[in-house]
Amino acid sequence: MSDDEKQEKLIADNRKAGFEYHILDTWEAGIVLKGTEVKSIREGGISLRESFCKVMGAEIFLWNAHIAPYSHRGSADHEPTRTRKLLLKRQEINKLIGKTVEKGLTLVPLRMYFKKGKIKLAIALARGKNVRDKRETVKRREADRETRAAVKSRIR
Repeated sequence: MSDDEKQEKLIADNRKAGFEYHILDTWEAGIVLKGTEVKSIREGGISLRESFCKVMGAEIFLWNAHIAPYSHRGSADHEPTRTRKLLLKRQEINKLIGKTVEKGLTLVPLRMYFKKGKIKLAIALARGKNVRDKRETVKRREADRETRAAVKSRIR
């Protein structure tokens, strides 16, 4: 484990993404947030389950990520599912725009985490799985689970 991996603290995970998509490549992006959103995220009030990334013009945005209202907000508040801008280098944005033009490729948020005190979002370039691929993933997972159980029972 490198020093960077030790400093990362997971906030939210999109476990459904691994089941729904073939992950081709990943990038780390910053995210533009309001103060109440940051405080709510620190409390764990975020869900990436139904979220997705979309290219608009020459920028990339996070859609549908639900950040719950901050519990001690007072008069300041934010819309829970508003569109949030992602911060990437221009070269990375151009590369992602070129790749998403290809048929069947999309940008999917994988996980949100703290890195050196900043909130980061791991996004992936992915291709959607068809039903057969999803079944194979489930079969492989069950076979691995059964193998681990058999090995564990033999050890005892």
